[in-house]
Amino acid sequence: MGRCVYYAAVTLFVFLLYLRLVLSSQLSSDQANIMTQVYEIFQYSTGSSFVWKGVRKDSSPCSWRGVSCSNDNSSTVGLSFQFLSISTSEFLPLLCKIDTLVSLDVSNNQLSSIPDGFFTLCGGIRGLKLLNFSGNKLVGHLPAFNGFKAVEFLDFSDNLFSGKIGLELVEMDSLRSLNLSRNMFVGSIPTSLGKLNLLEELQLSFNSFSGEIPAQLTKYSNLKLIDLRNNNISGSIPEEMGGLAKLEILILSLNSLTGGIPTSLSNITTFQRFAANQNNFNGTVPSGLTFYLKNLDLSYNSLKGTIPSDILSGPNLESLDLSHNELEGLIPGNLSRKLFRLRLGSNFLKGIIPVGSLGNLVELTYLELDNNSLVGTIPSELATCRNLSLLNLAQNQLTGPLPPALGNLTNLRALYLQFNYFVGEIPAQITQLHKLQRLNLSRNSLNGVIPSSISRLGDLERLDLQGNNLSGSIPNSIGSLTSLIELQLGKNHLSGLIPQVPQGLQIALNLSYNHFEGPIPRTLFSTSLEVLDLSHNRFSGNIPDFLTLMTSLTLLVLSDNQLYGVVPKFGPFVVLEIERNYGLIENVGTPSSQPPNKRKSLSSEIVMSIAAAATAVGLLIMIALFISRRYYRIIDEYVHSEEEISPSEIILGKFLTPNSIHRSNIDFRKAMEDVTDPCNVTLKTRFCTYYKVVMPSSNRYFVKKLNWSDKILQSGSHHRFGEELKVIGTFCNSNVMIPLAYVLRGDGAYLFYDFTPMGTLSDVLHNSMGTTLGWVNRYRIAIGMAQGLAFLHGCNSGPILLLDLSSKSIHLKSLNEPQIGDIELCKVIDPSKSTSSLSAVAGSVGYIAPEYAYTMRVTEAGNVYSYGVVLLELLTGKPAVCEGTELAKWVLCNSVQQDNWDKILDMKVSETSPDSRNQMLAVLKVALSCISISPGARPKTRSVLRMLLNAR
Repeated sequence: MGRCVYYAAVTLFVFLLYLRLVLSSQLSSDQANIMTQVYEIFQYSTGSSFVWKGVRKDSSPCSWRGVSCSNDNSSTVGLSFQFLSISTSEFLPLLCKIDTLVSLDVSNNQLSSIPDGFFTLCGGIRGLKLLNFSGNKLVGHLPAFNGFKAVEFLDFSDNLFSGKIGLELVEMDSLRSLNLSRNMFVGSIPTSLGKLNLLEELQLSFNSFSGEIPAQLTKYSNLKLIDLRNNNISGSIPEEMGGLAKLEILILSLNSLTGGIPTSLSNITTFQRFAANQNNFNGTVPSGLTFYLKNLDLSYNSLKGTIPSDILSGPNLESLDLSHNELEGLIPGNLSRKLFRLRLGSNFLKGIIPVGSLGNLVELTYLELDNNSLVGTIPSELATCRNLSLLNLAQNQLTGPLPPALGNLTNLRALYLQFNYFVGEIPAQITQLHKLQRLNLSRNSLNGVIPSSISRLGDLERLDLQGNNLSGSIPNSIGSLTSLIELQLGKNHLSGLIPQVPQGLQIALNLSYNHFEGPIPRTLFSTSLEVLDLSHNRFSGNIPDFLTLMTSLTLLVLSDNQLYGVVPKFGPFVVLEIERNYGLIENVGTPSSQPPNKRKSLSSEIVMSIAAAATAVGLLIMIALFISRRYYRIIDEYVHSEEEISPSEIILGKFLTPNSIHRSNIDFRKAMEDVTDPCNVTLKTRFCTYYKVVMPSSNRYFVKKLNWSDKILQSGSHHRFGEELKVIGTFCNSNVMIPLAYVLRGDGAYLFYDFTPMGTLSDVLHNSMGTTLGWVNRYRIAIGMAQGLAFLHGCNSGPILLLDLSSKSIHLKSLNEPQIGDIELCKVIDPSKSTSSLSAVAGSVGYIAPEYAYTMRVTEAGNVYSYGVVLLELLTGKPAVCEGTELAKWVLCNSVQQDNWDKILDMKVSETSPDSRNQMLAVLKVALSCISISPGARPKTRSVLRMLLNAR
């Protein structure tokens, strides 16, 4: 009996203990009720993006996504609500009632304001250490953070805050990390950043702070990171900065700083990265600066003097960029064994390439010494740098033969040796560089023949051998270079037959100033060339009709040959140069240089031939129209295989827009009839052709054709193609061209858009339409483009990247209403199936970000670079490539001295008023940040928009 009583007592004790544990492991009713209210707010306001879809409201909040609780689940300690499309802020004061909260992250949402109650209530939470509101749409001045004594990490970056910063943060005793980057703050750099001076990280980049760097910052002796890039900061770097003994990273790029680099920075033993590129520094580079550094970037300044003998030998140095300065003298010979990037291009350096340390640079990946006055030969020791991916020695005074040892650089992707004095033959060993994508040996004195083994370079995309003394014929093996998109062989002594060239050629084929003769070969027809230059040869015969069928052609140069006959009619987008072909007749009856009897005979033959051809073509058109109209039909499902479908047969036609006006106006059959007429072509781009179609209702639309035969569309069913378009069709942004409907036919996909009567930005800006675009309109176009691009990059389903952003892909509804086109290409293009190389997918020449040559990836930063080039077009009035030079490179070279910025601007609009000029200079600064060489230094699109708006 006593034993039973004992066991009963023990059982009761265990049960009571278990009950206590269970009760203590549940959230308090207050916190549970708060989270239930948050659940209801999110469910109502976020719609399809509701984060707790499928989660019961009465379940434990500790199991909900984004909710972190204590170990025993008795209290809420962390809330992370990122990327949830939250636009309402009514839930924020509720969260402040959770007195156990340690961290709150509501970054990357759509919040535009924070209720005052949030600051009143949350400021009293004793344990709150982290607040992250980055990536929202918060506006106005920075609120005052009274209280918040325990907050260590405060992130309000990437918002729309403006105004000056004063004492709003002074009460934050524990502040260690502050990030206010990518806003529109003005005024001086704030120095009241917490009473206890514990700050370790200060990020204020991509704003409009002005004035000098305050020496008071050095009172924050714990600072490890200072990022002030892309502001309007002037003056010099305070010498006191060298007293920040814990500093690891200092970024001052894209400001207006002057003077020299303080020698005191060399004393910071923790210093790892220093970037002050794109400023106006005009002093010298101090000795000892890289003793502790890993990364140093002082490019695009006006630094003078010689490179200190120890600057390249820092024991930890990995990356050094002193390019685009005014440095002179010799390149120091003692190089750090850890170097993987060395950029000294565009200076006044002379002497030979240092030999001594090259054999030890096993990590060296990028070596750029271009645009200097270096002499001597390429040292054979360079061949031991087996990790080299980029070697740029262009525009120097180097001599001698190309060393065969270059063939040992098996990781090389880009080799630039143009504009030197190299002699001898092209060594066959260079064709062992199987990863090579770009080879430029132009403007030297090389002789001999083009090696037939060049076919080994299977990844080669651009080959430039023009301006040498090469002879012989073009090797037949060149046709196997399937990745080649540009071939420059002009100004040599080449002759013989032109072999089958790679079908992937797209950018240019230049055979000018050689000794080719005979008829223009039909082998050129298989390419998708934009530029074909056959001038200054001995080609004879007629201009073949197949050239008129090369739909991508924009420039055809046939001058100074021996061609004769009637010049065929080319499309309106082709610039044709045929001077000094004295046998050519542009129109029937045009005088010819041939004798009169031959001219009369030839003219009559031509008239008869044209009449016969016209009759035949007319009959064929009538037959084709009769047959095609019998077979036009619109069905809801794909019922034939692609092999069974005739090119003109409609497989499927569907609407993407709910707009009843468009649905009643668009007639698929009529549109397909209009696209058969070449006169309706309004624009040709790399991937598509635009047609103007007129509906029976007299409404006009654009129809854009994507060609199936190029194999650029995603492999798989047409259903997937339709699903991708269906998603894009739901977009709503006035600065984006959104498809309204689509038709699938045997020969391709046809997308319908609103008609934009002004044409493209390229048409208007570069005066092919005879329109002068004023600055007010240019600025509005820049703003509209930024709004559209920010919308695309900020899509909830993930960023929409643009494969080819250029002034030709910007369509104008009016002179100040731009629309970004070709947004669907990223969803439907399949680079692996493209008949062209992957580089073609990355965009048009002059707009492609420099890193693409090595990463082969389309990125947001790459889109920002392309946008920056369009900004430069608006500012300068020049095209993206002008007289053989990329606009971005020209601007960067001419912007080193800020005093020269006026000379960059388009004189037609920059002199209209001082306000316009000042605004243009402000926009130029934005453009320079967009085309920064480093992808990481470029702003996000939302920041670009803010900076442009701030330039008003």
